[in-house]
Amino acid sequence: MPKSVSICERGRRLLAALLAAALLPAAAAAADAMPAMKKAARPELGTSAAFAPDGTLYAVAKQGEHVVLYRSADEGASWSAPALVNAQPEAIAADGEGRPKLAFAADGALLVSWTRPLGKPYSGEIRLARAADGDTFLPPISVHRDRAEITHRFESLLVVPDGRVVVAWIDKRDLEAAKAAATAYRGAAVYAAVSADGGKSFQPETKLADHSCECCRIAAAVDRDGTPLFMWRHVFAPNERDHALVRLAAGTPSPQRVTFDRWRLDGCPHHGPSLAVDAAGRRHAVWFNQIDGEGQVSYGRLPAAGEAAVSGQRRVGGAGAAHADLAVAGTQVGIVWKEFDGERTRLRAEISADGGASFRPLELAVSEGASDQPRALHRGGELFAFWRTEREGMRLFPLR
Repeated sequence: MPKSVSICERGRRLLAALLAAALLPAAAAAADAMPAMKKAARPELGTSAAFAPDGTLYAVAKQGEHVVLYRSADEGASWSAPALVNAQPEAIAADGEGRPKLAFAADGALLVSWTRPLGKPYSGEIRLARAADGDTFLPPISVHRDRAEITHRFESLLVVPDGRVVVAWIDKRDLEAAKAAATAYRGAAVYAAVSADGGKSFQPETKLADHSCECCRIAAAVDRDGTPLFMWRHVFAPNERDHALVRLAAGTPSPQRVTFDRWRLDGCPHHGPSLAVDAAGRRHAVWFNQIDGEGQVSYGRLPAAGEAAVSGQRRVGGAGAAHADLAVAGTQVGIVWKEFDGERTRLRAEISADGGASFRPLELAVSEGASDQPRALHRGGELFAFWRTEREGMRLFPLR
C-alpha cells in the first residue's frame, strides 16, 4: 500500500523541484540519486539576530536541546561564548522557516521564543523565556492555552510601541475540528497571544484568520500608528497560495489579500514573506510565488485596504533566488537573499535610498557549505545582512 504523504511533505518535494539549485547543495542531490547511501543529517543552522538598544548584536540558535544566546560588541567580528536560555533541556525546532526568535521588551528585558516539537509529526508548542536583566532567564512558559498535541509552530515575536508583546503562529486546531466533523477546511489558521506585562504572562489566544498555508513563516511589523501587523501565505479559494495581511487592532480581525500572483498549489512551499513599514506608512514586502510557471522572489509595496494591486512589484534576483528578507531605515530599504549558482551559495542584496523606487545591487559573500536563510537588520539609520553558514559561522555585512 503506498505510503501517505502529508501536505507539508508534498510542499517540500515541490519546492525542491522548483528551486533545487537554490536550496539543496550538490552533494545532497548526488545522495538522493543513490538510495543505498545514508544521507548525513542536515545541519540545523536556523538563527535569529537583532541589535539591542545599546547597539550590541545578539543572536539565538539551537545547540542540542537548548536555545543558546550569543553577543557581539564588534558587529559580528567576534562572539561571546554561548549562554543557555532554557536551563532544562527540551526539544527545539531550528530550521529555516521555524527558528528561535529574540526581541527586547519595553522594560529592557530580553525575550526569546521558539517552537518545541512534540511527539506527533508536525506538532509543536510555542515557548518563551524572559531575562529581566538580559542574562538570567526564568523558566520558559508556553504561550498558548491550547495544549492539544497538534501544530502550534512557526511563531513570530513582536514588541509594539505601547509595550505589548505579541506572538503569532500557525495553528491546526480548526483543521482538527473540521476533520472530526468530517467537513472541509483549507490549510491551517493563524493565532496570536498578547502579553501586557512584558512577556511574563499571556492572555488567551485569539484567531487572526482561517486558511493559512501550513508551513511558511509569518512576517511581523509595526504599522505607522503602532498597531501590530502580520503577513502570511494564505490559501485563497479554491487553492491559490497568495498572501494576506491583518492588523491586530480592536474588534474582529479582518485579513486583507495583499499579493495577487494566483499561484495554485496543493502543498506548502516553505517560503514565507517579510514585511517592514517605513515612517511614511508604506508597507514594503518581499515574497516568493510562482509567476508564469517560474518560481521567483518579488518585492513590492502592499496595497491599502480596498486596493487590489501591489505598487512597484518587481523581481528580485535570478532563477535561484530564495528566502529573501528586508528591513527599512528612514528612506532606505534593504533586501537580502541567497542564491545558488550551481556551485556555491551567494549572499546577495539590493539597497534603495528612495523608499523603494529604485535599487542598486550588492554582492556580499559566498559559501560552499550549508547555510541558513539570511536576515535583514537595522540599527538606527543603518541596514545590515546577517548570515550564518556551516563553514564560516555567523557574519554581519553592512548594506552600503
